[in-house]
Amino acid sequence: MQNRTRTLAFAGSAALVATLVAAAPAPAAPASPKVASVHGGGTVHYPYVPAADDIRFTVNAESVPWSRPFPGAERGLPTDARGRVTVYHARPESNSTGVAEAEVDCLVTGGRTATVTAVVKSSNVPGWEGKRIGLSIQDGERGAPDRVGFSWDIANLDMKPDGSPVEATVGTCMAPAPFTEVTKGGYKVTPAPLAPQPKS
Repeated sequence: MQNRTRTLAFAGSAALVATLVAAAPAPAAPASPKVASVHGGGTVHYPYVPAADDIRFTVNAESVPWSRPFPGAERGLPTDARGRVTVYHARPESNSTGVAEAEVDCLVTGGRTATVTAVVKSSNVPGWEGKRIGLSIQDGERGAPDRVGFSWDIANLDMKPDGSPVEATVGTCMAPAPFTEVTKGGYKVTPAPLAPQPKS
């Protein structure tokens, strides 16, 4: 009788374990890696132009790591990105408006700040087509305004041997700190760590 009781107890325990195993949820699929991005548009206050000037930046950039191979980096870079940047600067005093459309080639994020570079594909500003431009964007927090920095005008001058200024070359993912304040509109920075190097 004692052996029969033990057998029944064992059978009951086995049935309980089988029920628990069957009821346990399946392991969750691994989450997709987070992708860095910047989206938005805004008007900035730049104190070194007439107050009536209207300067705006629209940025839509997304990380696509290891997607732009080039000599010396056959796999590309972890900062490779795609997207578009539009630069708009209206000057009422001269009744003129400069516009540039640029293709994003690099994006790197850190917290709520991003650096984006893009190569100008079309522009009505002489000398801008083919030029790489850099933008830094800070997604404001705790009520602080968003901020933008850009790589031309006073932010990207070098000096010739004679002391005269010359515009310096902008490398990928190079931009100054976000030194202007966004007065209208804003940006959303989604940060993500740099992607690991792909396996051979």
